[in-house]
Amino acid sequence: MPAGCLVLSYPILSYPILSYPVPGCPVFSSRDAPVMDILTTWEQVCAALALVDPAPTGPFGTDPALASTTLAGAAGTPDVGTPVSGAPIYEDFEAAFAILEAAITEAEAQQLAAPDRARLRLYLASLHSLYGDAASDEAQETLAQAARIWPEVRQQPLFLALSAELDARLRGPEAVYPDTAAIHGEPLSRFHAVSALALADRSQEALDVHVTVQELPAHLGWRLRSWQADCEEALGNAEAALNLYAEAARLSRGSYRAGMLQEQAALHLQLGQAGEAVSVLERARAEYPASAAEIVPTGPDDDPTDTAGQLLGLASWHYLMSQAQLNQDALDKALENIQEADRLEALVGDPSYGVALVYGQVLVAQGRQQEALRHFDAALMLSQPEDRPYALHELGVAFLDLDRPLDARERLESAAGTPDYPFVPEVLADIAEAEYRLGRLQEAQGTAELALAQGAVVPASLVLGSVEMDYYHLDEALEHYLRVVREAAPGTRDWVTAEQMAADIMAQQGFPDPTSAYLHAQQALEYTDPSDDWYGTLQDHLSRAETLMGSGKGRTLN
Repeated sequence: MPAGCLVLSYPILSYPILSYPVPGCPVFSSRDAPVMDILTTWEQVCAALALVDPAPTGPFGTDPALASTTLAGAAGTPDVGTPVSGAPIYEDFEAAFAILEAAITEAEAQQLAAPDRARLRLYLASLHSLYGDAASDEAQETLAQAARIWPEVRQQPLFLALSAELDARLRGPEAVYPDTAAIHGEPLSRFHAVSALALADRSQEALDVHVTVQELPAHLGWRLRSWQADCEEALGNAEAALNLYAEAARLSRGSYRAGMLQEQAALHLQLGQAGEAVSVLERARAEYPASAAEIVPTGPDDDPTDTAGQLLGLASWHYLMSQAQLNQDALDKALENIQEADRLEALVGDPSYGVALVYGQVLVAQGRQQEALRHFDAALMLSQPEDRPYALHELGVAFLDLDRPLDARERLESAAGTPDYPFVPEVLADIAEAEYRLGRLQEAQGTAELALAQGAVVPASLVLGSVEMDYYHLDEALEHYLRVVREAAPGTRDWVTAEQMAADIMAQQGFPDPTSAYLHAQQALEYTDPSDDWYGTLQDHLSRAETLMGSGKGRTLN
């Protein structure tokens, strides 16, 4: 079964929470002082985005499991950020924007120097950039305003870094490389240079930018670690990425912390580490309300954007937990969690490809292929081009299980024709299976041989064994089934099928090696249900082989 891509529906990096007050955080106005101080204004903004936990339960906050987390920084040296006791409980972007907008108004009223007025707009653009693609237009307009006020700002490191980040959001790998001044400028410009390089898929270059958590305000420290984790993951450095996601979680709070833990869990799942994923997800769940009903807005003052973000974050949690439980064969629990993920996404009106795909996978694992079809169809409709072959492959396999080879072949051929799909050999083996069921033995054999040559050893060998059995080429068929016995994981359906067929072929050959026939029949019986027709057949083979072993005889005539 192809593994669908892991999709987190909640926009972790770029979704600021806007609904909380900032007690005691002043907003600058002309009544406070006769002359503005730009640096003080920025410090007020950062304070609004980094309210501290008033009652941490230990030196590293409420999660002792994170207290010992350390990791290598971008330059390869230890770089542990501030304790969780100094991490933000939430980030009040509403207050931060209010501070900057009031300061910009006051700066105009006081007719401050053009460089200062332009600088305030760079800070405003920095905030807009944290919303990601959703606020690209606002960030672009704010930079344009800064340039109109003071044209020389175009050479400033922060302007260059923010411009590079916007370009990378628009053009991806085709974006212009950030100016050297941005990469070696102030910490804020270096942070945005990292963002620009990461967005442009220049992962190693992003990691090479020297900027530390200690140099950045709290609201950017965890985001830096998240960008660095993304880059390490893109480079295939899973262990480094896991550590960086853990550090990002340690430096954040609330839904942001949950998001970072969920990214960490998603990577554990990609590595086949379901137990570790469950452990991380259990910590993430503590960052959400006890019930989803507590998130649903109940009054006119509730922010629907904040509510939607939290609901989608919780939906992603259930989605990931369902995948972990599916991998652990806890199918009933997996179904409960994917149903809840589906319900929460429907509540927001934002269904996702990932939830639909996993919903179908869970139903298939329960033997409910017919019900799974509509979820795979939904996944196909919701998929991006790079996800489409995963949904097509799942549909094809489900149709095979339902003995609908024509429908299966149509979907499978579409999946096989997708460039860069990593499971093309497995798709070819499934196409060969469809051809075999349609009675097209020559086509099935040719396609299966191609799949075998490309590495789909187990499924291709099963098809080849079936074809040779139809030709009554027992020696050739046995060779294919024994290959499956060697390569498949013991206890899996393919392995059991191969053991059953190996024992049966040896019986049809007249038990030339009764000891080997006995062992294959014994192995197959261990995993064959007594109600299965195979059970009695295997018992007969076992008894006959045992008799021949006792008499010391080999091949007999039927």
